Amino acid sequence: MAAGKYTKADIVDSLCEKAGISRKLAQAVVDSFIDEIKKALVRNSSIELRGFGTFEVKIRKGRSKARNPKTGEEVAVTSHGIAVFRPGQELKQAVWSAGQP
Repeated sequence: MAAGKYTKADIVDSLCEKAGISRKLAQAVVDSFIDEIKKALVRNSSIELRGFGTFEVKIRKGRSKARNPKTGEEVAVTSHGIAVFRPGQELKQAVWSAGQP
């Protein structure tokens, strides 16, 4: 596959071919997997996928002086969670030379 965007639909298609299952079932599996990751993050749990990486929630501190980039207006921002992904060692090694000719 050439470089570019790889979408959820591409993952579903690949899963259909490799597992020999229907598109409807593959779509349900992918949607359920993503939904489980979302639910775990909302519960502030981390998701560790060995050989791939870890999804987790980090808390970003709030500030009293932030600026809305669109309007320039000063606003206060409360502390909030952000989803982060840390790649595992195997993934780091696999993509190490991805950008090289």
